[in-house]
Amino acid sequence: MPDVTLLNISRSIEVPDGQTILSAALDAGIDYPHGCKSGRCGNCKSRLASGEVELPDHSRFALPPDERDGGLILACRAVPKGPVSVFWLEEENEAAIYPHRDMEAEVTGAALLTHDILRLRLRADGAALRFAPGQYATLALPGVPARDYSMANLPSADELEFHIRRVPNGRTSTAIHERLRVGDRLHVSGPRGSAHLRTGHTGPVLAVAGGSGLAPILSILESAVAQGMRQPLRVYVGGRDEPDLYGLERLAELAARHGDMTVTPVLSSPTAPTARRTGFVHAAVRADLANLDGWKCYTAGPPVMTDALTEVVLAKGLKRDDLHADVFFTPETVIDTGGITATG
Repeated sequence: MPDVTLLNISRSIEVPDGQTILSAALDAGIDYPHGCKSGRCGNCKSRLASGEVELPDHSRFALPPDERDGGLILACRAVPKGPVSVFWLEEENEAAIYPHRDMEAEVTGAALLTHDILRLRLRADGAALRFAPGQYATLALPGVPARDYSMANLPSADELEFHIRRVPNGRTSTAIHERLRVGDRLHVSGPRGSAHLRTGHTGPVLAVAGGSGLAPILSILESAVAQGMRQPLRVYVGGRDEPDLYGLERLAELAARHGDMTVTPVLSSPTAPTARRTGFVHAAVRADLANLDGWKCYTAGPPVMTDALTEVVLAKGLKRDDLHADVFFTPETVIDTGGITATG
């Protein structure tokens, strides 16, 4: 097994053959910065200081060719070919550092928000889980694979809130929808993720959610309002049809409290006449906003949405470091591996 030296923390780990650097680091209990785990968000971007890795296919927005040629890699895609040393890129502002915990939790509520999205509320044993708005946790229950879900609540809340979309043929989401009842227990580990609220940012904020991706966006927006962040907040919520939208009353309350927050629902496939915006949510952003230089963008939702939005916001002048994406993949949606080799 190749040895990988993590220069940020002066620690070496063994990486099983065929496993990625990120996967091995997380298995070792290391809080390696990451988001999607599938080569699309760029949160695990690292510098390859020495050695050689296999770097399968990834989004060119997460790691452009010039950055790859300059020695940068994505830890979630990089498979070491021998001993390597890496240094993950640390943001200049505000790393979210909360202790990772493994805990048991009890279901305190389970109710449908839409025909396929369940609001799940949990109370952790012991102290409440501390996290940064926008982070996520891993939920595990017997007989199905563990899955990552973002918290939708304020970090100060006593209970955790998750929005679980029932994925067709998804074993875990189906089990959560069909099996879990108040009083049941499951395992929770976290927090994880780098797509969290940057409270030191004073410029405008764009927040774009698709489907159950509204969960982390709600946590981010509620925290921003609660902490007195007064800059413009521009919020877009995408859904297929009217029954797929939820959380709009909650967003309207936040907008009323904030004073400079707008909320734009967008329907991609309405089945009846509607007064709402129609089309794709990234197209609405492209039509509405001229220059995103100096903005922060937080987005969560289906990979196809976040990919399209990424292209739009970067073309509008958003700096890559100001894009914070939260994209989750089941094994069926992970992009295929390819044949790029990187050396350091």
